[in-house]
Amino acid sequence: MINVDKEKCTGCELCEKACPFGAITIVEKIAVIGDECTLCGACVDQCNVGAITIQRKKIEDIDLSRYQDIWIVAEIKDDKVRNVSFELLGKAKELADELKQKVCVLLLGDNVKKFAQDFSNRGANRIYIAEHEALKDYYTETYSSVVTGIISKYKPNIVLYPATINGRDLAPRVAATLELGLTADCTGLSIHDGLLLQTRPAFGGNIMADIICPATRPQMATVRPNVMEMASIQDSNNAEIIDIPVNIDLQGVKVKTKEVISETASECGIPVCEADTIVSGGRGVGSKENFKLIEDLAKVLNAAVGASRAAVDLGWIPKSQQVGQSGTTVSPKIYIACGISGTIQHLVGMKSSDIIIAINKDPEATIFNVANYGIVGDLCEVVPLLTKALKKKLCED
Repeated sequence: MINVDKEKCTGCELCEKACPFGAITIVEKIAVIGDECTLCGACVDQCNVGAITIQRKKIEDIDLSRYQDIWIVAEIKDDKVRNVSFELLGKAKELADELKQKVCVLLLGDNVKKFAQDFSNRGANRIYIAEHEALKDYYTETYSSVVTGIISKYKPNIVLYPATINGRDLAPRVAATLELGLTADCTGLSIHDGLLLQTRPAFGGNIMADIICPATRPQMATVRPNVMEMASIQDSNNAEIIDIPVNIDLQGVKVKTKEVISETASECGIPVCEADTIVSGGRGVGSKENFKLIEDLAKVLNAAVGASRAAVDLGWIPKSQQVGQSGTTVSPKIYIACGISGTIQHLVGMKSSDIIIAINKDPEATIFNVANYGIVGDLCEVVPLLTKALKKKLCED
């Protein structure tokens, strides 16, 4: 329930500008809430005098059976669907099959309807589309208000977000507004007694915690990229499309983006999170100058350059190329670990790679326990020889 205190309301129109669903009008200097209201809370955040309040239902008054379907919040970047969105869709299909519910996709942005077929072809049953030119760039206030409102209106059972920079910012805001539980950085999802069982690393990756949210809906989680399999293309195009009209005035946004600086990519221009082959270096590389050996090998293989946290902390390589629990989770076809001992924090971020090749002078290094192939030797000698041999072989081919 939403209320406007007429004694406090000044008719400043800030709430009217902030409402993404056009549900507020100012009548005789008093805010009037229309039937279009979804209880997204954008007006509450904007009201400087505390005239608007929302009273949400208590947990014991909520009929959980009304919440149906498995939703994913898709992420579009550089006018492309990020792979993690298809990974979420693949997992959502598994969960939906077990619960006998539908798979739904929420697309937000400017001119994003063109991506609907990509999700329909991969098995989505229903696609909700909220398009507006003001959604071209990600703003916490606008995106969270729209997502909160849509969730409040349609009542999904489960909502999955990508554990990307934007997803990690968006999901907690929505959860806080709707007073819901949220499990961050999940590496596993399953159904247990009808509830979403959310698995994530805890205590520095030393244990895996299983978490449930039995009392609130929707159940929400952010999921790490590159840990789930992408939904396969089925060449079907039967998804129901639901257009959701939104009306956003950026004048009401408190924080605005002045400039977007793209994250650092590897030497060959391939982001670590999307590379098929990654060559990573750790403390064993020895120095920043020696990282050129890693870069040379990566260049020959058309691979991305990665690193362990130790190498990043020493300033040898940018943080954007860190692989591991506190960096990026990757799942390439080939992962070459050079001078990396294999701490649990690093292994969590790369152990799902198809083929792992380890190069380390310590034969007892933990990395060899997960490696498909291992070379015991000084990387400063092994890597140049490997680079030379691969370059020669590729030239012959």
